[in-house]
Amino acid sequence: MADIGIVVFPGSNCEQDVAYACEQLGISARYLWHGERDLGDCRALVLPGGFSYGDYLRCGAVARFSPVMEEVIRFAEAGRPVLGICNGFQILCEAHLLPGALIRNAGLKFICKDTALRVENGCDWLQEPIGSVLQIPINHGEGNYYCDAATLEGLRDGSAGRVILRYRDTPNGALDDIAGISNVAGNVFGLMPHPERAVDPRTSHSTDGRLFFTAALSSLSEAVR
Repeated sequence: MADIGIVVFPGSNCEQDVAYACEQLGISARYLWHGERDLGDCRALVLPGGFSYGDYLRCGAVARFSPVMEEVIRFAEAGRPVLGICNGFQILCEAHLLPGALIRNAGLKFICKDTALRVENGCDWLQEPIGSVLQIPINHGEGNYYCDAATLEGLRDGSAGRVILRYRDTPNGALDDIAGISNVAGNVFGLMPHPERAVDPRTSHSTDGRLFFTAALSSLSEAVR
């Protein structure tokens, strides 16, 4: 049984980083090609970063129609954990598993740097005390989160708790400083920062990225009980 299935689209370029992060944490993982319709025995899914289908049309718009996404949607609707990182977040929005959209960064520049994130709520992929500050790098040109007023009001609803992470100093112009959101059930989570790049102390100043992967496995263990 694979703990995590990593969905790979043409143009994905962070799938190996996710696999390496899983390896470092003793989590079994396997790749799932975009044309597959069988998720096998995967217990959770990760849509990694990159430039799926070259970001033609707009980020994630073509990947959303890949055959594998039919199964990803069913998997998510069954309440099972799905994580979208960077381009994966964009794909989840295009697939309407998460609301809103990611548009060009304010200033129209690609940004690659460490960022400080404030934990606002919990979900299946993150169970840290509210107010905790995590250090996770970003690497994107279109990470400026946007949604309409009604959607934003719903995301801010304290009972729903759908804003999971906010930037302490917004680098890309994201509405309401939003860095990551979940669905109402908390099993689908999308974020622009890259937790898989903050796992190994030899390659990162922070290992806060470990928290995301271990939280998902903890949630799965609780579900089994």
